[in-house]
Amino acid sequence: MIGIAMNRPLYGDPIDPPVKRPSFRGIHVFVSGSVWEWFRPLHEGDELYSFGGTESVVEKKSEFANRSILITYASVKMNQRAEIVAISRTLAIHTERKTAREKGKYSKIEPATYTDDDIARLDAIYAEEKPRGAEPRWWEDVRVGDAVQPMAKGPLTTTDIIVFHAGGYGFTPYTPCANRLAYANRQRIAPFYVKNEHGIPDVAQRVHWDSAWAQAIGNPMAYDYGVMRDCWLSHFLTDWMGDDGWLVRQHSEIRKFNYFGDHHVITGEVVDKRIDDGRTVVDIEMRGTNQRGDVTCPGTATVALPSREHGPVILPDPPADLRRQAAERMERHGQLVRERRARS
Repeated sequence: MIGIAMNRPLYGDPIDPPVKRPSFRGIHVFVSGSVWEWFRPLHEGDELYSFGGTESVVEKKSEFANRSILITYASVKMNQRAEIVAISRTLAIHTERKTAREKGKYSKIEPATYTDDDIARLDAIYAEEKPRGAEPRWWEDVRVGDAVQPMAKGPLTTTDIIVFHAGGYGFTPYTPCANRLAYANRQRIAPFYVKNEHGIPDVAQRVHWDSAWAQAIGNPMAYDYGVMRDCWLSHFLTDWMGDDGWLVRQHSEIRKFNYFGDHHVITGEVVDKRIDDGRTVVDIEMRGTNQRGDVTCPGTATVALPSREHGPVILPDPPADLRRQAAERMERHGQLVRERRARS
């Protein structure tokens, strides 16, 4: 079982009370892309710790809401041995809800509808999908220009959002919850709760399943999480590379919304093949295209593959300065745990 043991900002101690972020009333946040680097696997029984903070803040003109603020959050994930397992950078766009609603950039988009033949064509893609699994994909067998097996996703439904939460997207400070937990969360982050049409405070996050609220912030209907499409792109890559491959790096851009009823077909191809610091790797360009022909989530990735000549995948090394920080924080964490136990 993987345990989430802590998730604190860079400027806070791992087991100190969390530092409160400022709340911005009337501001909505969209994930617009990310960069992930992976260094070590997680094993059964491991605990996952993280530290991070704001890396950059940029103001930008926006067609969606006139003015937007682009904030990049960086996070370092490590295990209980202070080994860094991943580093993520997530780009979040902050916009004014009222301005976005008044501009109505996407107001003319119509909900998708499907015939039986439409579903059959999508099902045909699903039917051809399969993970590479235990059969190695050898580096020597890959050629520049090789296409990756297409992958279908959707049509997007409320059920997909529920399953996404149940499957693990429940780790944020703004996780939807109910009854007593919702009451406690509302006392903690009251601005995050916005009254619905019945006068009931409900999470601003409900844009992902409540079309009426999505329209109130300038979208024609409910839409997915950008992180969901990040996961789709990772799934596309790991199915292709097999159990003996290693996803070294993934970069994505979430350029357009993925509305309820939309479906995507993810395609990609190998664009480079090389030996990088002793590692046999390939570079892949990929994209998710919806039924309107819009590429909503282009991405790139570097995948390490096993080699008949050079041997199994060599895992990458995280930056030395972050390794030192991870060791220092884990040592501090252990010291505080020992002190608290002594006091109790």
